[in-house]
Amino acid sequence: MGVIGIVANPASGKDVRRLVARASVFDNQEKQAIVSRALVGAHAAGARKVAWLDDAHGIVAGAVKDHDDLECTALDATRTATPLDTITAARALKDIDCAVVITLGGDGTNRAFAIGWHDAPLIALSTGTNNVFPCLLEGTVAGAAAGLIAAGRIRLDEVARQQKLIRVEVEGERGDLALIDAVLSRERFIGARALLAPELLDSALLTCADPAAVGVTSIGGLLHSVSRDDDCGLRLVFGPGGHTVQAPIAPGLYRQVAVSDHGTVPFGERVEIAGQGVLAFDGERDRTLKAGQKARMFVECSGPHVVDVWKTLELAAERGLFSMARESQTAEAPHDAG
Repeated sequence: MGVIGIVANPASGKDVRRLVARASVFDNQEKQAIVSRALVGAHAAGARKVAWLDDAHGIVAGAVKDHDDLECTALDATRTATPLDTITAARALKDIDCAVVITLGGDGTNRAFAIGWHDAPLIALSTGTNNVFPCLLEGTVAGAAAGLIAAGRIRLDEVARQQKLIRVEVEGERGDLALIDAVLSRERFIGARALLAPELLDSALLTCADPAAVGVTSIGGLLHSVSRDDDCGLRLVFGPGGHTVQAPIAPGLYRQVAVSDHGTVPFGERVEIAGQGVLAFDGERDRTLKAGQKARMFVECSGPHVVDVWKTLELAAERGLFSMARESQTAEAPHDAG
């Protein structure tokens, strides 16, 4: 019997894009309700063990208290109210060899999780702002899919596909990664983390370019679509001389973005950039490059193994894993007297 890991980010769905754009607020009470429904689904599918990030807001703790039919374990993790909490939780869940992990957050939450456990078996539920990597799913069925895998009733390799990520090599400093996009902006300071000044964008590398998404990936997608399954990424060079794209850079916020050049980049091919500027990963400004400092980025297929929830439940249906045995019909009917 495997363990289901749960990480719910209390900060997701609450950043500055609620003030400057039209992003929705995703409160922690709703996150707790999603976790509770996921636990119901997990138990119905046969899971019995859960481990979670014990965040300071008690999101998962408030949900598990009503599920005494599960063996629930809180992980010792940091409480810094920064991405470090998600990173350390990912490492702790990896150490106990979780069969599958459910995350609640956006692209930034899942990037932080991937830093701690880059090839984790994952069901990513969308509760953030930029939600290209996670999916909008009902918690009940997401929990059921996780339960089927944790209980050993569906094999992970039957229903999961490993995702692409971007490796970032920074001159003289630690490396980094992104799941959807890595962007160089000609800003001097991180400040508010959201990327909201398209005129300052310098260049970007994308794992997928999605015309139906929001953020930098939409800029690429409206020029040249690249799917999650394509064996390449997409490079963008911003500036005049090429195309001007009207793209949704945040929920409810369209801007015109000048792109001077773009093209696909095969796995492993390095794209070099140089400071001064700010590096943004998966929609959030994260670290600075000093003047003349170089970084190299490349796409590879070594990211999380993301579970296809629909396929998992389809296999369960085909195999009758939720079907109850019919009552025996072998008893003889009573004979008439006489």
